[in-house]
Amino acid sequence: MKLTDLEIFIVGTPPPGWGGRYWIFVKLTTDTGIVGYGEVYAAGVGPIAMQAVIEDVFARHMQGENPENTEKMFRRAYSSGFTQRPDPTVIGAFSGLEIACWDILGKAHDRPVYALLGGVMNERVRSYTYLYPLPHHDLSEFWISPELAAESAAEMVKLGFTAVKFDPAGPYTMRGGHQPAMTDIEISAEFCRAIRGAVGTKADLLFGTHGQFTTSGAIRLGRRIEEFDPLWFEEPVPPDNMAQFEKVANSVRIPIATGERMTTKVEFAAALRAGVSILQPALGRSGGILETKKIAAIAEVYNAQVAPHLYAGPVEWAANIQLSANIPNHLITETILTGGDFHLQLIKNSIKWQDGFIIAPTAPGLGIEFDEDLARAHPYTGNGLHLEMQDEACNYKGGNLFMGGAPPRE
Repeated sequence: MKLTDLEIFIVGTPPPGWGGRYWIFVKLTTDTGIVGYGEVYAAGVGPIAMQAVIEDVFARHMQGENPENTEKMFRRAYSSGFTQRPDPTVIGAFSGLEIACWDILGKAHDRPVYALLGGVMNERVRSYTYLYPLPHHDLSEFWISPELAAESAAEMVKLGFTAVKFDPAGPYTMRGGHQPAMTDIEISAEFCRAIRGAVGTKADLLFGTHGQFTTSGAIRLGRRIEEFDPLWFEEPVPPDNMAQFEKVANSVRIPIATGERMTTKVEFAAALRAGVSILQPALGRSGGILETKKIAAIAEVYNAQVAPHLYAGPVEWAANIQLSANIPNHLITETILTGGDFHLQLIKNSIKWQDGFIIAPTAPGLGIEFDEDLARAHPYTGNGLHLEMQDEACNYKGGNLFMGGAPPRE
């Protein structure tokens, strides 16, 4: 069996756009006619450029190869151009293609992917969601209202979630780490207080940030919210300096989590050495399924847990679930609401969420049925990146606003 053909779908997300502006899916076909799907997570280049990268990685390192040989293909991509170091763009492209290989292998053997990785550990995969506006909420008011966030959290707990994530401490700026404004510190505490009051001990609080603080600023904020006992403090400083993660981990009494912007075992091992206790790989960027299985195994040595990240589409979600069903040190898996309306449409509702848990699929491969017609009907025609940081610095006088990872769209 050999890989012969590649097709790429760049799919624009309809409003409100949870999961980013667009998703990049890949379809691989073998000479035996078996088809597999994968997903490439966000990159620092636009979709047209990323499509060219994906095509080059496939033609250069994978076309004509047996899809079983994921180790060999990974080493080719990792070493491409005499690099042998993590490259989020090249490895991101490979990650989506590698996921498609595992989908093919599962279908060839009529088994779910996790069965090929060592079998099932978790038949029910614990899940969490970001807090999103409820239908009657004002979209702009929601992101700065502890009361509305608490109302959303209470509804999520009613659905069955045992953990909810929120990130009120923006902004996310290209200027690097900054000291949080006192208004941002205080609104973070108010969000924690309101949400804890709404959910009590029925759900963990997952405090999200995206690397926007200086080390001392992260420590100030972390100490302010310790009293609400969050399960994690997510990516408190930029992900390019693990020594600073270590300083934060040693200074606050909240577990440190990180990983959505990291790739390969090299970067995740450095995070573990720095005291990160919860890893958040996004399988469409981290190196694919086999590489992330290795990351999870390294985490076992550090008595650390894995919480796969998702701010992308349903094929990465499906890959995250296959890994989550298999590994012994799984903590929780991110889900967009109870699966996401457009997410579920794209996979014809082939993944089942129930009372806070995802049911490990039993169908072959990734366990999904990808709707190519729906994907083609929603091409991305814009020129923005999947996610973007703002140019402006932190506003210490007028307040800051983060719109939940996607610009408001009607």
